[in-house]
Amino acid sequence: MTDPASPGPELIVVVTVEDGAATVAVTGEVDVYTAPILRERLYGVITGGASHVVLDLQGMTFIDSTGLGVIVGTLKRLRQDGGELMLRSPGRSTRKVLELTGLANIVDIIDA
Repeated sequence: MTDPASPGPELIVVVTVEDGAATVAVTGEVDVYTAPILRERLYGVITGGASHVVLDLQGMTFIDSTGLGVIVGTLKRLRQDGGELMLRSPGRSTRKVLELTGLANIVDIIDA
């Protein structure tokens, strides 16, 4: 199942779910205005039964503390039920933010 959602020109979220695993691809900016949309989509795949989630950040151009909070919240929800979150292909500036905040130490980051 693939389901694109576009709350506006700043963020596009595409969710693909297969065999209990979900890939959530983000394009654009994740900030105080768009983070609730990303949270809704991530929590939706978890509620729908996905225990393994890959958050594809290749197309993400910006993330603020609200977006980081969405990642942390998603990680907590998944881990409490034995699931996992992996971040795929964060850009250079996103990777730096993940490292500075310590998130790079608690969530798996994969480069594709």
